[in-house]
Amino acid sequence: MPVINRMVELQDDIAAWRRDFHSDPELLYEVHRTAAKVAALLREFGCDEVVEGIGRTGVVGVIRGNKPGAGGAIGLRADMDALPITEETGKEYASRNPGLMHACGHDGHTAMLLGAARYLAETRNFAGDAVVIFQPAEEGGAGGRAMVEDGMMERFNIEEVYGMHNLPGLPVGHFSMRPGPIMASTDEFEITFRGRGGHAAMPHLCIDPVTAAAQCVLALQTIVSRQIDPVDSVVVSVTQFHAGKTHNVIPDAAYLNGTFRTLNANSRAFTAKRLREVAEGIAAACGLDVEVIHDPTYPVTFNHADQTAKAAAIASAISGEDKVETQMPPTLGGEDFSYMLERRPGAFIFMGNGDTHGLHTPRYDFNDEAIPYGASYWAKLVETLRAA
Repeated sequence: MPVINRMVELQDDIAAWRRDFHSDPELLYEVHRTAAKVAALLREFGCDEVVEGIGRTGVVGVIRGNKPGAGGAIGLRADMDALPITEETGKEYASRNPGLMHACGHDGHTAMLLGAARYLAETRNFAGDAVVIFQPAEEGGAGGRAMVEDGMMERFNIEEVYGMHNLPGLPVGHFSMRPGPIMASTDEFEITFRGRGGHAAMPHLCIDPVTAAAQCVLALQTIVSRQIDPVDSVVVSVTQFHAGKTHNVIPDAAYLNGTFRTLNANSRAFTAKRLREVAEGIAAACGLDVEVIHDPTYPVTFNHADQTAKAAAIASAISGEDKVETQMPPTLGGEDFSYMLERRPGAFIFMGNGDTHGLHTPRYDFNDEAIPYGASYWAKLVETLRAA
C-alpha cells in the first residue's frame, strides 16, 4: 500500500488549489473566501452532503462508501486559517493580502484533504461515511472547539477523528507521532503592576512598577527551574513588557504578557497557581497593586493509543516502517484539534515538509512534494479503517 497512484496524478491540481489559498490568506473565522471555495469543490467532487457554517465558518463534507457494513463515520480534519505575518518568500503565488500569510501550512493541509475527498468520492471503496472537516480559527481562535460545540460529532455520527500537520525538518515522505500527549496545553497570562509614578530623578517619591515587573520576569522562570520536576515538560515565557512613554518619568503601571505550556493537568494547575503567587508576592513586597489575568486556552493534544497504532500502521504502509517515528518527543506547541480528541478517540500525526524554513516565519512555504503522501494518508485511513 504505497502512495496512491491517483494522488500522484492529482498532485498538480492539489498544488494549484494550495497556491490559490496561499495567495489569498484569511485570519481566524474570517475565512469566507477559502470556505466558499472548499464547499464548491466538495460539491463538484460529488460529496453526498456539504454543510457550511459549522463552527461559524467551518465546512463539513460527507462521502458515503459503497461497501456493505455498518459503523460510524471516520472524521478527517484540516485547518484553513492563516497568520498575521508579512510574507517574504518571493514566490509568484505569495500573499496578495498585506500583513497576512499562510505561514503554518494550513493551505497545504486544506488542499491535501480536498485531494483525498476527490479520490474518495470517485472510488467509494469503503463502508460507512468519510467526513472531511475544514476548520477555521486554529491559530488562537479555538475553531475546533466551535465546531465541536456546534454538535458536529453527533450530527455526522463521527466515531473516530484524525488530524495532521506538516513539520519542517522532517524529510518528505516521513511521518512522526506518539501515543498520549503529543502537544501541550496553552495558557495565556497578563500581569499588571500599578504603583505611583513620578520624576525619574526622584524614585524615593514613587512606587516603581517597572522594577517589580522586571523582578517578576526573572522570578517566573524559577517556577520551571526550581519548582517543577526536571523530567516534566513545562515552559513559561514572558513575551511582552510595556511600561512608560519617555526616559525621565517613572510610569504608574507596568504590563507583562506571556504564555505557559504543560503536558498534564497537574502541572498546568500548579503553574497557574505559582504564577499568581509570584506576581502577588512581588507586588506585596514592593508596595504595589497587581492584577493577574489567566486565560486557559487549548487543552493538551492527547493521542489515543489504539487510533495512534492504526494511524502509524497506515503511514508505515505508505512510506515504509523506517520512515515512521512512533515515539516522537512531545512538542510544547499547541493545537486545537485537542478539542476534537476530547470528544472522540483519534490521533494527530506530523508529516515531513523537508528542509524548509520553520513554521510561523515569513519565509516558510508548504512543500508541494509532500502532497501525495499526505493525501494518500487521509484516503487510506478511511479505506483501511472502514474496509467492510
